[in-house]
This record gives sequence, structure tokens and C-alpha cells, in this order.
Amino acid sequence: MARIEELAPEQMTPQQAEIWQEVVSGRPSPAGPFNVWLRAPEMARWASRLGEQLRLHSTLERRLSELAILVGSRHWNCAAEWAIHEPFARQAGLDPEVITSINYKIEPEFEAADEAAVYAFCRQALEQTSVDDATYGRCLELLGEQGMVELTGIVGYYCLVALTLNVFQVPAPEGAAQELSLRKAT
Repeated sequence: MARIEELAPEQMTPQQAEIWQEVVSGRPSPAGPFNVWLRAPEMARWASRLGEQLRLHSTLERRLSELAILVGSRHWNCAAEWAIHEPFARQAGLDPEVITSINYKIEPEFEAADEAAVYAFCRQALEQTSVDDATYGRCLELLGEQGMVELTGIVGYYCLVALTLNVFQVPAPEGAAQELSLRKAT
């Protein structure tokens, strides 16, 4: 049960309703932290815009941005974020075995060098608060400077999303097929 009830349109202030329309018009799904963020309307506006830019208009291939989001979801044990993005990762062409490995906290076996580099970057950034020179150099070579900045932004933005969903106990969307495993595979 969520700690904050979802606002119905008739409960929203004019400012919240305006921002909500902005959020739902620019996304394939309004699920996630947006209803919580409406309690701080300008934060909702700017966070929504940043998320839309990073996820939908990045120079990174969608499979790489969704990979980064799944690594972050798994890091934060955020079942709602995982449930929202796991289908997007599959649609973007991320190998289902890679997705399953991440879910069970098993080091995936990657066929694509860019996926291996993004995975290493995200794991190091989240677990060590930085990345080593070798990982940085490999990602820079594969993604370029703009891609590196966008990847860092995706990791940071989805930390905000995961913390919001976890703190306010936002449930996974109804009918979400894939559940986040809360245990490591044996």
C-alpha cells in the first residue's frame, strides 16, 4: 500500500493538473513516481522533463538506457521500477538472459561490448560512487562524451525515481508480469 494516495484529477490543484497533463502527454505510461512528485509541483515538472529527455531523447540506444535503469532498479531493490522497465528492456532488444541474471544478482554474460561496458559503469557508479579508469575509458570509446554524460544522468535520475518509489511504497503497476527477485539465485 502506497504511503501517499494517488491523486484523482478532481483532487488536483490547477498547477498539479497542468503538470500532470504535461507528464502523461510525454510518456508511454504515467506509472511511477509522478503522482508522488505532484505534492511538490515544480519538482514534478522539472523531474518529469529531465526523465523524458534522458530516457526518450538520449543519444544512447534504448537497450543501453534500459540496461542502466534495470541495474539501478536492482541496486535499489525497487520492484515498482523493475516492473515498469523490465518490459521496456525486452522490447528494446536486451537479451532475456541478461535481464534474468541482473534480477538474480548474477554477473551477466554479454555478447555485446557496449552492454558489458554500460553494465560495469552502472555497477561501479552505484556501488563505489565512481568508476575506474579502465571502465571510464571503455565507455568513453563506445559512447562518446555526450553518451557518457547522458549515461551518468540516467543512473542518477533513476536513483531519484527508485528512492521515491521505495520511500513512498509505490506498488508495481497492476498486471506487471516480471517480479524483482529479492534473493540471489543459488
